[in-house]
Amino acid sequence: MAARLATVEGLNGLTIGRLAEETGMSKSGLFAHFGSKEELQLATVAAAEEVFAQEVVGPALTEGEGRPRLELLCEGFLSHVERGVFPGGCFFASAVAELDTRPGRVRDRVAAIAHGWAELIATTVREAQARGEIDAATDPGQLTFELNAALAYGNSMFVLDRDPAVLATARRAIADRLERAAPAV
Repeated sequence: MAARLATVEGLNGLTIGRLAEETGMSKSGLFAHFGSKEELQLATVAAAEEVFAQEVVGPALTEGEGRPRLELLCEGFLSHVERGVFPGGCFFASAVAELDTRPGRVRDRVAAIAHGWAELIATTVREAQARGEIDAATDPGQLTFELNAALAYGNSMFVLDRDPAVLATARRAIADRLERAAPAV
């Protein structure tokens, strides 16, 4: 509940009082559980990370390797946005935009998760290169950046307009970029 609420109201807008209101629990009970707003935020980030792992990362890790895994990671990301797993789009896209200039433990945790996602994509690109599915001359960092740019923009514009055509455009951009990264035949 807290992670869903945070994608709409922001992590800084998430308070023990607001969460109590949404869940019907007492403020004192929630305060006793979390102890501080920062602990509530960190628990919310951890819960969102679990959801992201179940919805996006886990299926891709069990279903494919190399380029198929890369495609599944991208599709899992877009699918979780499209299905409204979090009403404000990707939890981490929202959190990065909110916390990027605010030092502290919550920002550091969100940054670590965002960097971990980028490294997962880059590692998967390198695996696809080793399997001969992506041209060895392709820079994994550049391809990771371009794929994440398509995912992030698709997320932002879908949240803004709720137009599924935006996600279709993101899917085409990703497919096109992966096709251009394929080894010459």
